[in-house]
Amino acid sequence: MNQKVIEGLEPKLVWQRFAEISQIPRCSKHEEAIRTYIKTFSLQHNLDYKEDNAGNIVIFVKASAGFENKPTIVLQSHVDMVCEKNKDKVHDFSKDGIQLIKEGEWVRANGTTLGADNGIGVAAQLAIAKDDELLHGPLELLFTVDEETGLTGVNSLTPDFISGRILLNLDTEEDGAFYIGCSGGIDTEGYFKIEFEEIKKNYIPYKIFVNGCKGGHSGVDISEGRANAIKLLAYLLSNLEEFDFQLGFIQGGSKRNAIPREAEAIIFIDEKNEALVRELINEQAIETSLEFKKNDAEIKYTFEKIPLTELKIKNAFKSELTKRVINTLTALPHGVIAMSKSIKGLVETSTNLATVNYDSYELVIGTSQRSSIENAKRNISKTVQSIFELANAKVKTTDGYPGWQPNVDSQLLKKAKKIYKNTFDDDPKIKAVHAGLECGILSDKYPGIDMISFGPTIIGAHSPDEKVNIKAVEKFYSFLKILLYELIM
Repeated sequence: MNQKVIEGLEPKLVWQRFAEISQIPRCSKHEEAIRTYIKTFSLQHNLDYKEDNAGNIVIFVKASAGFENKPTIVLQSHVDMVCEKNKDKVHDFSKDGIQLIKEGEWVRANGTTLGADNGIGVAAQLAIAKDDELLHGPLELLFTVDEETGLTGVNSLTPDFISGRILLNLDTEEDGAFYIGCSGGIDTEGYFKIEFEEIKKNYIPYKIFVNGCKGGHSGVDISEGRANAIKLLAYLLSNLEEFDFQLGFIQGGSKRNAIPREAEAIIFIDEKNEALVRELINEQAIETSLEFKKNDAEIKYTFEKIPLTELKIKNAFKSELTKRVINTLTALPHGVIAMSKSIKGLVETSTNLATVNYDSYELVIGTSQRSSIENAKRNISKTVQSIFELANAKVKTTDGYPGWQPNVDSQLLKKAKKIYKNTFDDDPKIKAVHAGLECGILSDKYPGIDMISFGPTIIGAHSPDEKVNIKAVEKFYSFLKILLYELIM
């Protein structure tokens, strides 16, 4: 079916590889199948490769005849994808392929993330390896793992894994833009020990479900002012405290780097209060629709009684724990903290209330912080830590990852700008991104490496709304080929 969707799309080499990749399970930390595909590709085309203990792969593409002594250029993408689906979509990311849909000038998926982030980059690299029309110098095609859930692949690279000191990162999502900087990030989590009490006599279970939020990338989309489903649920539960409800279950979000689209809770209330609770929920739904009508207009609240025969919960959270959890969720900051003073429109610092999950013993609230300024990143993480500590939660933080400081004097950037201008009769936009590109770690591991990042237009990455522009893919690949050729002239 996917082959029919890409029929007639250009460039054929890229879309063919993308269609094949789309059939391969490749959620973060589960990249075995896509790594096998890349290694098989290398063997089938007589290309040398090596793999490290983390699963990163580099394919070595020999230079075109006469260009063997030119500098080695590295092309880099990550092989994993964010695996998100709509609640009603039946899809098993561990075995099911992504169903592609062509919609006008876009390609999207059927109810799931598309994986164009960063599957288009991977497809372009593989296409370059066998593009007979291209003259180029020595190439190293670097494929990293687990970018989306911690940048662990690129973090494990050793100094000798690649030799090239010119690198083209193919993991940004805006046609006509060169990215030369990115934010660093850190994750901060709060852990609450679960304590239970008996469900009160005559209390009935109800499910509250908040969904329909756009969600999106917690860095790129954080400035859009979209709703956070966990925050909406927390505000609602706070408002319901007058009804003396008991909390039996709460869950929301799915990825640390995605704005939560859905959140749900199971509460127990005196059945005589059902009408009043429903009225309050309806009022909040109306207020929410007014607040977010211009940037998140499809938000829905559902309130349903749960048949006792379907109820698996035997106890409720202790009231003191419920109070601490709700207060923490309402107190945690979410969204833009500061804008850049040097680059107009660039978010400098932000924080994302990302997930809330619990098992029989522990409830975990996950957050992530980003900033292009190291001290600001540490400070906003400390703010979140302090809120957790005030709630008597155990706090854990990751080591974080560095940002990529812009270098406007980069020789690669100067050449790329000139080539772009000559090719398209237009100036590219020079930008930094409020997200954790692998370039930040690459610049730290390979001092002096010269890099730019670019890619085709992708909208809605990390959500089932993700789609990639067909014309932008054609332009992206065309420029990539011209750039590789011009860099050896």
